[in-house]
Amino acid sequence: MTESAFIHRFEPAANAGSPPLLLLHGTGGDENDLLGLGRMISPGAALLSPRGRVLEHGMPRFFRRLAEGVFDEDDLRHRALELGDFVTEARQRYGLAAPVAVGFSNGANIAAALLLLKPEVLAGAILLRAMVPLSDPPKAALGGKPVLLLSGQADPIVPASNSARLAALLSQAGASVTHKVLPAGHQLSQADVTLARDWIGNVDAKAA
Repeated sequence: MTESAFIHRFEPAANAGSPPLLLLHGTGGDENDLLGLGRMISPGAALLSPRGRVLEHGMPRFFRRLAEGVFDEDDLRHRALELGDFVTEARQRYGLAAPVAVGFSNGANIAAALLLLKPEVLAGAILLRAMVPLSDPPKAALGGKPVLLLSGQADPIVPASNSARLAALLSQAGASVTHKVLPAGHQLSQADVTLARDWIGNVDAKAA
């Protein structure tokens, strides 16, 4: 596979001190969807934004699902490794450090799977409305990678128990997890932007 196999947008860094962001859209989004969010939470960071390669009723996704909240886990594993290869090749092409994934919904789920299946690809992750991606996850060694998990208290898609289980799973794998439950549904709110911006600022400061 070549990295051009993913339709994507790339914006080079204006601030070389910030980690690049890997922007992963939700169902029905595309490579343009989260560029504005990326600019808001980390102004000047390099942005790498691929389009999911699976179509569900014409809507791009990053992996197949069998029903709402029921994933095709074989496809998810395959697609996560494929995405990891894309990121590795894009890093070489664009001269990037390991990125922090910023994923929403379906994009957050594949980012969580990537952390568990190929942790060396990411420097960390902001998971917006994510759920446990794999019923039998591999033993990952995340070595203190920072992860921000933002859940919605009234999310009709992700039960509170599921997001709590994801936070525990990533913590047990060695990630440094911050999990916050917001008074929101599945859609993003201004609080998500503010918390993500503050969190990535702290990650920047620690890296510096």
